[in-house]
Amino acid sequence: MNPELTESLMPLLNLAHEGLWQGFVVFLRVGSMLALLPLFGEMAIPARVRLGLGLAFTLVALPAVAGTLPHPGTSAPTLLLVVGEVATGLVFGFGLRLFVLALQTAGAMAAQATSLSQLFGGGPGAEPSPAMTHVLVVGGLALAGLLGLPAQAAAYILQSYQLVPPGTILDPALLLEAGVAEVGRAFALAFSLSAPFVAAALLYNLTLGVINRAMPQLMVTFIGAPAMTAGGLALFALAAPVMLTAWVAALQTFLADPFHGAP
Repeated sequence: MNPELTESLMPLLNLAHEGLWQGFVVFLRVGSMLALLPLFGEMAIPARVRLGLGLAFTLVALPAVAGTLPHPGTSAPTLLLVVGEVATGLVFGFGLRLFVLALQTAGAMAAQATSLSQLFGGGPGAEPSPAMTHVLVVGGLALAGLLGLPAQAAAYILQSYQLVPPGTILDPALLLEAGVAEVGRAFALAFSLSAPFVAAALLYNLTLGVINRAMPQLMVTFIGAPAMTAGGLALFALAAPVMLTAWVAALQTFLADPFHGAP
């Protein structure tokens, strides 16, 4: 090759090398985060589609964070950078995945309270789940997508770089504190969503006990079980829109202020 041509192409090669390095660093965090994000990280989505989504979100985030990315260094700092970026992406992705787990837990609690836990359906994950859980998860993900989850996810990714700059190693103590708080908040959200079904089941069992005490000869179980199933389905039809609205509101609040600045 002509030496003059090689010399003239060197700036372009250096620019391409720098761009590929920056894209790789951003993809480490975005790809690991996207594997756990609601709607984008579901097992029902093919791996090729998720890879394409990861590259698309990388292209969205790269221009905004390119100036904050470190330059290629020695092997040890590069290894720490890779581990730190993947860990940060997993932490931020797990924070959103907890909302899906909260919805699944709420559906399981509601199904158990209304004696419908044995009615399984094909859940969004690898294993079957109660039909109530399936309806809530699919409805919640669809509602979040309609209300702008892709754009909110892109803003969430950019906000993660403000909270945890590239190359930063997360503090284990602070990470443990934030993780325990978020897990507790997820369980509190799940219980609050399923509270109507738990209260209805409590009233049903109390009523059943009083009737059984007053008329021991009456087989109240055979009479009450169909009523409980029908009442549970009717209550689910009325409460599901309210549950999904409250869940999406909590999800959007977290997207606006992830971890309350804890990391």
